[in-house]
Amino acid sequence: MLADCAAPPAEFNFAGHLLALNAGRAAKTAYIDDRGCMTYGELDEKVRRAASALLDLDLRPEDRVLLLMNDCTDWPVSFLGALYAGIVPVAVNTLLTPADYAYMLEHSRARAVLASRSLLPKVSSALATSRHRVRHIVASRDESGTPLGGALDFDDWLAAHEPMAAPADTLADEPAFWLYSSGSTGKPKGAVHTHANPYWTAELYAKRVLGMRESDTVFSAAKLFFAYGLGNALSFPLSVGASVVLMAGRPTPEACFERLTRLRPTIFCGAPTGYAGMLASPALPAREDVALRLCSSAGEALPQEIGERFTAHFGCEIIDGIGSTEMLHIFISNRVGDVRYGTTGKPVEGYEVELRGEDGKPVGVGEIGDLYIRGPSAALMYWNNREKSRETFQGAWTKSGDKYSRDADGYYTYAGRSDDMLKVSGQYVSPFEVEATLVQHPAVLEAAVIGVTDDDGLTKTKAYVVLKPGQPAGDALDAELKAFVKARLAPHKYPRQIEFVSDLPKTATGKIQRFRLRERESAKASQEVHA
Repeated sequence: MLADCAAPPAEFNFAGHLLALNAGRAAKTAYIDDRGCMTYGELDEKVRRAASALLDLDLRPEDRVLLLMNDCTDWPVSFLGALYAGIVPVAVNTLLTPADYAYMLEHSRARAVLASRSLLPKVSSALATSRHRVRHIVASRDESGTPLGGALDFDDWLAAHEPMAAPADTLADEPAFWLYSSGSTGKPKGAVHTHANPYWTAELYAKRVLGMRESDTVFSAAKLFFAYGLGNALSFPLSVGASVVLMAGRPTPEACFERLTRLRPTIFCGAPTGYAGMLASPALPAREDVALRLCSSAGEALPQEIGERFTAHFGCEIIDGIGSTEMLHIFISNRVGDVRYGTTGKPVEGYEVELRGEDGKPVGVGEIGDLYIRGPSAALMYWNNREKSRETFQGAWTKSGDKYSRDADGYYTYAGRSDDMLKVSGQYVSPFEVEATLVQHPAVLEAAVIGVTDDDGLTKTKAYVVLKPGQPAGDALDAELKAFVKARLAPHKYPRQIEFVSDLPKTATGKIQRFRLRERESAKASQEVHA
C-alpha cells in the first residue's frame, strides 16, 4: 500500500527533515501568533539555537523534557529544537491540574520543563508535590506578567547559544516525542512516537487527503499538544511550506471568527463541538468575509446536520475523519468532493482497517465491530504500561477502542467508544447514534448519552442535553425530545430520562467524558441509598 510513497531513510531526524525542506523559504512567513510573525528563516535559526541550548542544560539524547506551553511560536521552536538535539519532548495539555503535571513529571522523569509564564504557578505546585526533581525550567514570555522566579527566560536562553550545525544522529524508528492520551476514558497514557511517524501522517493525510499546499494558510482550533493539532499546525504545513496561525487562548467562536476574517486562513481545523458553537453564534461571519477552501474535523464524529449546515453557509466542505493519539493522526476520512456527512468516510491510503466482533472475526456489512488499524504511524508503546500496550498494540494492528460499522459502499460510521456501548433490551445501543439524533432537534446544542440502571436492575438510556441560548427546558421539551428520537430510531434506543444541563464534561480536545457522567450517576445513587 506504500509502494508509491518513499519511506524515510533509516537514519532520520524529523526536525532536520523539515528544516531542510524549507531551506529555500527563508523569507516566507511560517507562523503568525498573538505576538507577531516568524519566517521560515527565523524558525530554522531558533530551532537550532534551542537544540544547542537544551544540550547546554546537561541534557543528553533520549532525555525527556516536559513541554507545557500555550500555542505560540515558542512551541514549535521548543518541540523541533528538542527533536533536532535528539531529546524527547513530552507535550502535555495546558488545562490540567498541578496533580496531573506531578504525575506526568514522575511518569516521564522529565529533566527539564519548557513552560509558558502563565503556567509557572502550576509547575511550581506540581514540583512541590512530585517526588521527581526537575533540573531546569525555561519560561516562554506571554501577557501574564508572571514573575520568572528561578526560571530562565526563553528568549534570553536562546540568544545565548549558537545554532547547532547539524541534527542529532537519530533513527527513523527511534523514540522522538511523547503525547499523552486525552483521558476520555480515565488516566492518561504516554504514547511514544518515532521520528518517522509524523513524516508518514504528512505524506499520507496532509498531502493526499487534505491536499495541503504551499499557498495555504492553516488555522487549527485544536492545540499543538493534541495529536490532531500537532499535525494540523506543525508537521503538515511545515511539510509543504504553508503558513500557520496560532492562538494562545481558548478557541471560542468569537476568537476563531476574528482570525478567520482578519488573517483569512484557507484551511481551518476544528472539532464537532467547535463547529456547533460557531453555527449557534450570532457573530457567525458571512461567506464572503472568510477565505476558507477546506475544513477538517476530528476528536469525535461530526453530526450530519452540523456538516450540512456549515457547508450551506460557508460553501466549503468539512472533511471529517477519525484519528487517535496512538496512531498520531487520521486514518479514516472523508475526501474532498466525496463527503458523505454522517459517516467518517473510507480508510486513508496507507492504512488498513478491520472491524472485528467479540469472537475476533471480521463482522459483516452493516454490523458493529471493534475498530483495528494497521499503518506506519502507530506509536511504539505506552511508556511503563506493559498491560495496556499489549492490549492496544497487537502485532502490526492497533486496537482503537472505537466501535464502527461499514456500509455496502465502504463508508465507515461511528458507533461510539467500546466502553461507552450500552446493551438495552438485549440489543446494543450506540450513545453517539442517540446523541447525533438529539442534536438534529432545533433546540439542542449538545447531548451526551449514558446507561443508567432502573429500579428493576435493567439498563436504560439517559441523555444529558445542553440547549441553545433562549431555549426553555421543561417537561414539554422533555416529552418532545423523546418523541423526536422515537420517530427516528428503534424504540429501545430513545432516552428514558433527559436531564438538561448547562455544559458537558469534556477533555481539552473537546471529547465528551461520558465516564464523568457515569461517576455522577453512581454518586447520586449512593446518596439515595444512604438517605
